[in-house]
Amino acid sequence: MAQGNATNPPPPLRGRMGGGWPVAIASITALGQRGEGLVDVDGKRVFVPLTLPGETVEITVEGERGVLVAIETPSPHRIAPFCPHFGPCGGCQLQHLDAETYAAFKRGLVETALSHAGIETPVAPLVDARGDGRRRITLHARKAGAGFMGFHTHHLHDIDRCPITVPALSAAADIARGVYAAVGDADVALTATSTGVDAVVRAERRAKAERLAPLIARFGLARLSLGDETILQQQAPVVRMGDALVPIPPGSFLQATEAAETILADLVATGLKGAANVADLFCGVGPFALRLAARGKVYAADSDKAAIAALTRAHNTTRGLKPITAERRDLFREPLTAIELNKFDGVVFDPPRAGAEAQAREIARSKVPVVVAVSCEPKTFARDAKILIGGGYRLDSVTPVDQFAFSTHVELVGVFRR
Repeated sequence: MAQGNATNPPPPLRGRMGGGWPVAIASITALGQRGEGLVDVDGKRVFVPLTLPGETVEITVEGERGVLVAIETPSPHRIAPFCPHFGPCGGCQLQHLDAETYAAFKRGLVETALSHAGIETPVAPLVDARGDGRRRITLHARKAGAGFMGFHTHHLHDIDRCPITVPALSAAADIARGVYAAVGDADVALTATSTGVDAVVRAERRAKAERLAPLIARFGLARLSLGDETILQQQAPVVRMGDALVPIPPGSFLQATEAAETILADLVATGLKGAANVADLFCGVGPFALRLAARGKVYAADSDKAAIAALTRAHNTTRGLKPITAERRDLFREPLTAIELNKFDGVVFDPPRAGAEAQAREIARSKVPVVVAVSCEPKTFARDAKILIGGGYRLDSVTPVDQFAFSTHVELVGVFRR
């Protein structure tokens, strides 16, 4: 088949759908938000993982999904992935993209979300927050092995180790295989802490805790839990947040990398500079609250009872901190009202991926002079930002932070002022 060029494009893909389309030549025109190359097939957009704009490739197509067979003409921005599992493993999507284009792509995710919401604000360059690697990983443990599901498939790709994690998680795949041998199909969440690895097992069938117990000695785990129930604990898993040591609950949410937590906290503290009475909403175990309390009073709220308890305990055992009032509160159903918010001179909120629409509407009605929003989803950030802007706030700055290395996810921090 002819390769095609700018004046002589490759022929459209044609074929019968019975066993998939035959191999054909295609030109990748753009990179989609999920890191897939885009190609037009008879007027229909098709998504092809592992391809880059400007490449001429051989693919097969079924529906709106394409599968890369071979690269005829590679992009100048293509580099060799450093992980031998890249491709079949669905954990990473962007290891084949050079550093400059990678940074532009991630920054572009934020710019596009803001643009679609009608918000015109400059976006700062991407901040590298990979640090020593990811301190959290969740692996599927199945008969086929331990690893991640392939992109858009339910096929498990078995791995020996994940090179984007911290060295303390180098045995993650072996731990997951040990879990499968003990209880069968399960998901295994592992977190590297200052006192060792915290493991949480969620089995697909009713599992007996005693079958898992030997794993804690075998792998030197700090703690091993089955669901929300701790089976054994050699040492309480703790992480440092500012001057505080936080005893984290099983399966507790943490930022993906330690470096990202520090960078995000610094951006929050800079945005709230001068604020002496701050509300930290969706506070989790306190990565912002415990640092902000070094200089002023903090009200912290989250729906997670265990997280609030951990934050309170860390605050009570750390000298030199200003008062923290920590409250369990469902901010989706019961957001702080404008009247409640008006007593604060600064607010930070860091909601889950769904964003904080109800809380943003109350903040928009308040008189709080400065608000810092932290988000892992540019689209819901843009939605909430539009609400705040509609209420009289100005979006002063937006900083994207790259802690989800080689994925299509990006963290960001926005600073709003009245």
